[in-house]
Amino acid sequence: MADVHLEIEQKFDVEETFALPDLSAVPGVAEVREPVEHHLDAAYYDTADLRLARARVTLRRRTGGTDAGWHVKLPPVAGARRELHSPVGRAAKNPPKAVLEPVLGIVRQEPATQVALLRTRRVVTELADAEGRVLAEVADDHVTGTAYPAGPGEAAVVTTWREVEVELVDGDDEVLVAVAEALVDAGARPADSPSKLSRVLADRLATLAPQPAAEAAPRRKGKKGKKRAPAASAGDVVRAALRSQVQALSDADLMVRTGQADGVHQVRVACRRLRSTLAAFRPVLDREQTDPVRAELAVVGSALSPTRDAEVALAHLRELVAAQPVELVLGPVAARLQQAAIKDEAAGDAQARKVLAGAAYLQLRDDLDALVGEPPLTEAATRPADEVLREVLARTTRRLQRTVELAEGATEDEALHDVRKAAKRLRYTAEAAVPVLGRPVTELVTAIKGVQEVLGDRQDTFVTRPLCVQFGLQAFTAGENAWTWGRLHALEQARSEQAEREFWLRWPQLRPALRAATK
Repeated sequence: MADVHLEIEQKFDVEETFALPDLSAVPGVAEVREPVEHHLDAAYYDTADLRLARARVTLRRRTGGTDAGWHVKLPPVAGARRELHSPVGRAAKNPPKAVLEPVLGIVRQEPATQVALLRTRRVVTELADAEGRVLAEVADDHVTGTAYPAGPGEAAVVTTWREVEVELVDGDDEVLVAVAEALVDAGARPADSPSKLSRVLADRLATLAPQPAAEAAPRRKGKKGKKRAPAASAGDVVRAALRSQVQALSDADLMVRTGQADGVHQVRVACRRLRSTLAAFRPVLDREQTDPVRAELAVVGSALSPTRDAEVALAHLRELVAAQPVELVLGPVAARLQQAAIKDEAAGDAQARKVLAGAAYLQLRDDLDALVGEPPLTEAATRPADEVLREVLARTTRRLQRTVELAEGATEDEALHDVRKAAKRLRYTAEAAVPVLGRPVTELVTAIKGVQEVLGDRQDTFVTRPLCVQFGLQAFTAGENAWTWGRLHALEQARSEQAEREFWLRWPQLRPALRAATK
């Protein structure tokens, strides 16, 4: 299993004549230790179309230094990057399966081969405090990077440069800022490239960068002959929404594969958003090409549903038990829930990884990339975005209203669940329309969220109540007092009924927001 390292650093470009300044005056630094020299070789791997590099992920095999082995660097979040470290093992040339697994959603079925080699002469200077703790490391790197040929007949490209990295160890942001200021005062410049690899592969990455979409409408003249920005077309808005949502799915995929909390939920949300977008914007998209993708998304969402539903249900029941008076919790109720949560988490993680490693899911990811690259736009895609979006919102609103009408007086539990699904589609559609239609649609999104949350609480009880029955029977069989499980079931039944009442109170209040957003 890979070790996880959180990397917080800043990079600087420097000239060959650059001299590292005296850093002993940095606040908190009591000792500037003697420099230590390392010689590092790093082989970088990627697909032929540089999927990892374009996703801001690096995969390398490093030799030399204190952290030799396989490294997977994930995209930065809030200035920090998670780095997964694995031993070199027996795989000397190609990344082993365990190393590739976290980024399988990016490389998918494409082979990852060596695309670059970086050789670095690194001189590391540690900055320590009065207690001997290392606050930061300053690495002075002389780098020779070789970009391997992209295809037959092409030549390798060699690049040399010098840079300085400052990486926090036990220090805080104030230390990082102070060291950075000292380096800049000495002549260093914030690095132009986010990583060594991006510098080496700059030419290849430039050829693979997506080209900006052509203007969908001619520029219109405003007052005094000034040109206004071109009106967005419906196709522009749909393309932007799809690109954003596919990226969200990719990010969530990475969360699941690297064991981050809420990853499964985010994958399901991304799949639902994409399905809603493809359905709502059928006038703009050729459904013969998008309906099969919607079906693939539904399969993935359904496969992950039990994992997520059980996770939410157990978490809620544990909170509910913790909030009960001690005298009303009879028997090892909390312990049973904790054991179930641990067991379910392990089983759910295994199931989620199995789904995301399947050929069907990997094919779906390829299909989504193709969809974003060349959306199957219809003639309606050239129409002004505001006109089409209002029509789409109006149609999605009517769908919700019809679903609510069917639920009025219905005795089936599924009726309000259908309302919840229709509300979700309207919300996701409205969120895509906000950049064009503005405030009225923003207010609609806020109102719909409230309704969706109420119906979501109700729907959750259809998972928690059977669990209460199941745990109650297990407790009874084990000779425990099962009374508390009956109480929890009753509380969940009351929660369901309260949520249903609240929805019918909120629905009339939602209508003004629906009218304002679609007029």
